[in-house]
Parts: sequence; structure tokens; C-alpha cells
Amino acid sequence: MQPFELPDFYMPYPARLNPHVDEARAHAREWAAEMGLFEPQQGHHIWDLRDLDRHDYGLLCAYTHPECDGPELNLITDWYVWVFYFDDHFLELYKRTGDTIGAREYLERLRDFMPIEGLDMPEPTNPVERGLADLWPRTVPAMSTEWRRRFATATQALLEESRWELANITEDRVANPIEYIEMRRKVGGAPWSANLVEHAANAEVPAPLAETRPLRVLRDTFSDAVHLRNDIFSYEREVREEGENANGILVLERFLGCDTQTAADHVNNVLTSRLQQFETTALTELPLLFAEFGAGPAEQAAVTAYAKGLQDWQSGGHEWHMRSSRYMNNGGANAARPLAAVLEPTGLGTSAFRIPLSPAAVGAIRVKTFVHAPYEEVGPTPLPEIYMPFTLQLNPWLDASRENGIEWARQMEMLDPVAGVLDTGLWSEHDLREFDFALCAAGLDPDATEPELDLSTEWLTWGTYVDDYFPAVFFPSKNFAAAKLQGRRLSEFMPLDSEETEAPVNPIERGLADLWARTTTLMDDGQRREFRTAVERFIEACLWEMVNHNLHRIPDPVDYVEMRRDTFGSDMTKALSRLSHGNLVPPQVYRTQTLANLENTAADYAVMLNDLFSYQKETQFEGDFHNAVRVMQNFFDCDRDRAVTMVNDLMTQRMQQFERVVAQELPTLYEEYGLDETAREILDRRACELQDWMAGILHWHINCGRYQEAQLIERYRPESARQLEEAIPDRMSFLRPTGLGTSAARLSELSRSQRATT
Repeated sequence: MQPFELPDFYMPYPARLNPHVDEARAHAREWAAEMGLFEPQQGHHIWDLRDLDRHDYGLLCAYTHPECDGPELNLITDWYVWVFYFDDHFLELYKRTGDTIGAREYLERLRDFMPIEGLDMPEPTNPVERGLADLWPRTVPAMSTEWRRRFATATQALLEESRWELANITEDRVANPIEYIEMRRKVGGAPWSANLVEHAANAEVPAPLAETRPLRVLRDTFSDAVHLRNDIFSYEREVREEGENANGILVLERFLGCDTQTAADHVNNVLTSRLQQFETTALTELPLLFAEFGAGPAEQAAVTAYAKGLQDWQSGGHEWHMRSSRYMNNGGANAARPLAAVLEPTGLGTSAFRIPLSPAAVGAIRVKTFVHAPYEEVGPTPLPEIYMPFTLQLNPWLDASRENGIEWARQMEMLDPVAGVLDTGLWSEHDLREFDFALCAAGLDPDATEPELDLSTEWLTWGTYVDDYFPAVFFPSKNFAAAKLQGRRLSEFMPLDSEETEAPVNPIERGLADLWARTTTLMDDGQRREFRTAVERFIEACLWEMVNHNLHRIPDPVDYVEMRRDTFGSDMTKALSRLSHGNLVPPQVYRTQTLANLENTAADYAVMLNDLFSYQKETQFEGDFHNAVRVMQNFFDCDRDRAVTMVNDLMTQRMQQFERVVAQELPTLYEEYGLDETAREILDRRACELQDWMAGILHWHINCGRYQEAQLIERYRPESARQLEEAIPDRMSFLRPTGLGTSAARLSELSRSQRATT
């Protein structure tokens, strides 16, 4: 008996089959035999011809690449035969045996078979190496060096992050949801598949566009949907039969404490949401991207063909999962039929009988993403017990920095009216004292000198002012073009050399110009470029929030968590810390997953902590929905208290993962890379800095006045009923509540009206 019934999948476009499918099947048999894939490996049976025929990778590739010619389909099919064989080969030789040392040596050697320049490689010693040695020179000559580099990176991640799966199996550890999505993109191989789509479609993405947000979103949403679909179909084989624990259904079972069917339905909802974001991005963001970069017809055609290729892969991959013997594929009334096929009438008068679709099959989750009421009266948030294993330390220069920070904000004109936009200042001095950014900085960096603490306080002041400035200045008019222009102007105040900049015209430009000059004095060109990129990502995230505001769109949990790091300025913090270390730590170490985990777990803890404290401020007083509690409420259809518990549980698990990274992964990293004592001390110090950072942020949230209800009422609530009457025109009076208990709603309406006019 299968562990759950397959959910009804959202698949709005039908699969198409490449006419060269039989040729690809025959070629795959010959190629697999030639590479030695049917031979026993160290006494282990991996595959025989019957296994290959049952899995039918020729059918997979014919469905996922329906338009390429015969030779190209043969090449693509060989790649998929190789990657699935690698997965099973690694399972038998290393996962089942727990041989972590052998696994590391095995994976490191595979790098030598993917040269970026030239085609020199060692003599292969096993079928995996032999297959890669054959495939690489057949594939890369047709593509640019930049594509080769991207493809090699994706392939290495696919291979090497298998050690993450092995470590979790060895420790009997199931990942938390955020960690799982991040790592599944690497282990699952869909980004690798996206690179092959470029090859198969003869549509290489232009290098200037490849790392823009719209292309990243296309790649990541494609990857998440592919992996989550595979998790649903492969749960029985992987979890019940093979003892794997890298499966999204299992992750949600453990995290939510729910049964398998409920977890499977939730995974399907995330899958649907990721597909719908892919569609939205392709239809609405790509045209704007082309205009912004001045992309020519050939570049636009390449990106469009690439997006279409990813779409074909989704529908074709679903069809293959429904047919392959490798997976559980029974159940779900509409599971095997894409939406287009379900709706297609088969005879006269039959269309009316083809409509019995479930909400899941029609992607009804999209509706609740856009239908929600702002300015909901939620009251103070009942805070849970927050896990904090680190001790707070405060900088002795706190009191001086408080006064210096306020004086700096005054000099930057942050307390003055915003000309042409706000009749009063965005903040008052009283507000600024309540916010107490110096208290936050003093906890984040308890060992800083007085000038260093002042600089930290002022960066926090500037970042928070920007975070308040964009909603106040640009959101009421929904003028995205003006916001985008402001973002571009901010980049001009971060010069990479000694070039002169324009005169700043508002507080955010004035503040950034001052901070940039004082922060980057001792940086070289590369360091300035890295730090500017980090600041630009923060600004880009502010624009992302505005797009969602204009569309009235609550992001799904995956999109929210990833972008929330940017809206919180996490990249700026990381960049400043890394640059302060000079060149004493090898650059490749900073690119490891261990260092990414160290930074990202701390960042996620901090942003979700902020969301717990700011829920009332953002939901009730600002009408904002970029909050983890609100996102969880919307996605899981739960009340506030349940959402608060979920956010706190996720925070706790990310903190526990941080502790695990420090205790286990960092020492392993030191040994693998042979780091000297100086480099080890630097990274140990960075871990301590992040501990201070998290403890300081918690202390600041508890003690500052930015999120407390009394201060919120003082800042946002009108002072008299007369203002209420003036703010709401008489012609709208019939819409105003007039009965018992309606004053809160009227005050909320005034708050909205005032923000729109001020």
C-alpha cells in the first residue's frame, strides 16, 4: 500500500513528445554498455539493462526536450543516464556504507573531468568518470566559456553536495525547511538541467542577464518545482525503501508534526506556488528586463526560448514521473492529466462534463496570494519563548553613540520634511530616540571603538530610513519608475574610484554618500565592487517589496525567506565583515556551503525575530504584508498564533543549525582546506561576531520603542476625531462604520489616509 494518495497537480500546459524518442532509447543502451554502467562496482550491483529500460531516460528526455534534433537528444539523454547512474552509484558505494572519506576523494576527483579551458583530463577509473570524460568534450565546444563555467559549477554542486545527504543519513538528521530548499537546489540537479536546456534549445542566456533577479527567479522556481515534484513521486522509494531523508514531504512531516498525506499536500501547494511565480516572472518581468538592458532581438529570443525550454521540462518531467517504474505514480484524479488536457473537449457537447477539477489542479492557491485585507486590527503579538543560547555584551561607548547618531541623522536632514513629498519629517527626534539604533549597534559589535560604533549606528540608521522611505514616498502613488530611478541614483553615490558624484538631493542619497566615503577609504577596487553589490541588493529588495505592494501579492514562503535576507541588509553585514579580514582566508573558502550556512542561518534567525516583533506594526499600522507571520498565515491558512509558533520553530531550528555549523562543520572545513591558525582564528572570530549579532538584535527588539504598541499609537494614530472627519470625504461617509465598537476601524482608516497624504 502506497503511503499517500498523489495530490492533484497544477500543470497548465501539456507535455509534448520528441519524435526521436526511440533513437534516443537505443543510443542510451549502447552508450551505457560502452561506459561500463552494467558492470558490478566493488562487489555492488548498480544497474543492468533491465533497470535502464524500466527507468526509460530516453522517454524522460524526449518529453523534457521535445523540439531538439536526434543527435542533440542523444547527447542530452546520455547526460541524464549518467547523472541518474551517479546517484545510484553514490548510494550503493558511499551512502549505504557511510564511507565519508571515500566519498570526498571520489567527488574531488570528478572535478578534473570538467576543465573550463581545454579538454585535458586524467584517465578514468570507473563508469562515472568514464561517462563524464566522454560527455564533457561532446558538450562544451558549442558553448561560451561563461556557460562552461556555470555548467561546471552546477555539476560540481550536484555531485559534491551529495556529501550533505550522506552526512544527514549518517547522523539520522532531517533538515529544516529552509536548509532543505537551499540544498535540494544543489543536490537535486535542476539548475544543472537548466544549463542543459540552454544547450538543447541553442539558446544560451546572455552573460549580462544571467544573474539578474528575473533570470535567477526563473532558474530557482524551475528548480524548486522540479525537485518538489520528484519528492512527491519518490517518497515511497527514497524514504520507505532506501532510508533516504532528503525529501520535502519528510521535512514537512517532521517540522509541522503532521501526517504524510497532509505533508504531501503542503509540498504540492509549494510546488504550485513556485510554478505560478515562474509564470508571473516570465510574462511580466522579462519584458521589463529587456527594456532595462536594451536587449536586442537575438538576446530576447534566446531568453524567451530558454524560458519556454524550462516550461517544456516541467510538463515533460511530470509526464515521465507518471510513467516511469522508478516512482510511485498511482492516485490523484487529475495527477496524470495537465490542466489543458483536462479542459479539452472530446466530442460535441462534452466540454461541460470536463470541469470536475480540484482547487489544487486549477492552481487556486494563486487567488489567496492576491486577496487579503490590509490594515487588519491584530493587537500586540503574544511572543513565544525565544531560543537564545548566547550572552549579550554591550559596547561601553553606547551613550556617546546615541547622541552622535542623532546628530548625524540631523545633519543628513532625516528629521526634516521630505521636499515635495512629506510635509513633516519621516522621523522626529523623539522617534529616533525611541528606535535607539545605537543600542542595536552596541550589542552587534561590543568590541568596536567609538568611531566604529558610530559608523555602525549610522549604517543601521540609514538602512532603516531607506526601509521607511520607499513605502512612504513611492508606495502611495505606485510609481515604480520613480522608485527604480531612485535606486539607480543611489548607485551613483557609491563610486568605485575617485570620480565625483552628483550633489545628493534627499536624506537617503546624502546619508549613503557620507557613509560610503567613510567606509570604503581603505578598500581596494575589488572590495568596493563587492560592497557596492551588497548595498545594491538591499535596494533591489526594496523595489521587490514595491512590486508586491503594487500587485497586492503576498510572496510564498520560499521567495519571502530568500528576499527577506536582502531587505534586512544581510549581504552588507557579511561583506563588511569579510572585507575586514583582508586576504588571510582563501577566497574559495568563502564560497563553501559551510560559510554560506554560517551566515544564512544567522541572517534567517535575525529576520524572523524581527518579523515576530514587527507583526503588529507592519500589519495593523502600515498595511504591509512582508512579514513571516503574515506569509505563514496566508500560505498555510492558519491563525496568527499558529503562524507565530511556526516562525519561532523555524527560528529555533536555524539557530540550532548555526550551532551545528560552528561545532561540526567549521572544524571539518579547516581540515579539508588545510587552513593555518590565522585563517582559523578569523573564521572562529566571525562565528563569535554572529553570536554577538544575534544576541544584540534580540536585546534591541525587546528594549527599543519601534515595535511597542504605545509608541505605535503615538506615531500612527490621529490625535482627534476632527482629523478623522477631515481625512475621510463626506461623499464616502456611507462606507464608514458607525455602530458600537467601530472606533478602531475608523482610526485604522484615518491612519491609512494620513499615510497616503503625508
